[in-house]
Amino acid sequence: MPDLVSNSYFPAIAAVELGYFRDEGLDTDLELKFPVTDAAAALRDGEIDFLAGAAHAPFHVDPEWRETRLLGALARNMYWFLVVRTDLEPLPTKESLELLKGLRIGAAPGPDLGLRGLLADAGVDPAAAGITIAPVPGTDAADVSFGVTAAQALAEGRIDAFWANGMGTEVAVRRGIGKVVLDARRDGGAPELFTFPALMTSRRLAEEQPETAAAATRAVLRAQRELRGDLSLATKVGRALFPAMEAELIAELIDRDLPYYEQALDARMLNGLARFAEWAGLTPSAPDLAAVVPEQARRVWDS
Repeated sequence: MPDLVSNSYFPAIAAVELGYFRDEGLDTDLELKFPVTDAAAALRDGEIDFLAGAAHAPFHVDPEWRETRLLGALARNMYWFLVVRTDLEPLPTKESLELLKGLRIGAAPGPDLGLRGLLADAGVDPAAAGITIAPVPGTDAADVSFGVTAAQALAEGRIDAFWANGMGTEVAVRRGIGKVVLDARRDGGAPELFTFPALMTSRRLAEEQPETAAAATRAVLRAQRELRGDLSLATKVGRALFPAMEAELIAELIDRDLPYYEQALDARMLNGLARFAEWAGLTPSAPDLAAVVPEQARRVWDS
């Protein structure tokens, strides 16, 4: 996965840390691969067996999804926030995105397309507005959380805004250095369907080891259900894996995300993802993504 200190891919993180993969007979390790486009290439090339990441990421390396399979959503909707420095004058809002003119926005490769699409949907042309959208220096180092590092860059004035996960957003807001302008998951409209956090595997594994793919899907589904019933599990996982501050924040972030913890993929989600990838130039034409969902995954959703 492209970020380990995050709520974005937490059902997969929890499924490993709480032993749900092990209970399914799978010996599974968590591995950080940033950016998500590199992680998608590793999945395609057989270096990893599963990817918990942005659902549009495989289009960067497998435009027609010949070698990638979707096992389900970790949560629904595009899941990043646009956060700006609190000392900006005038302060941009959801209703005044033109005030982003001339700002430096930190965004990871892959997720940056979600921001560009959201701005385009709002009628804002970043190039014409002099908006710079680029990676945050230092986020490509080992064991670095993009969101938390982006919050620090915001505090130091190295960027004016960032597009990142809920953890980085919460750190910036609690420190008083950042204000949320856009919440892609909850603001509604077409952008919410651009992408979502997904559990993915390779075509090879899905075809040659269908029960392994089903077992991984069940492990993550169990994590989603267990977290709904007991938020203390989120804190338990956080304290085992996260820095102290983020460990104490994770249960609150997961509580906010629980309404979106639905693993099944419907036609609306798949069509939105395909159209977004076509708009972004990642695929020559919007593919029928229903064809890349293995039947064993659908059976898990229906269980």
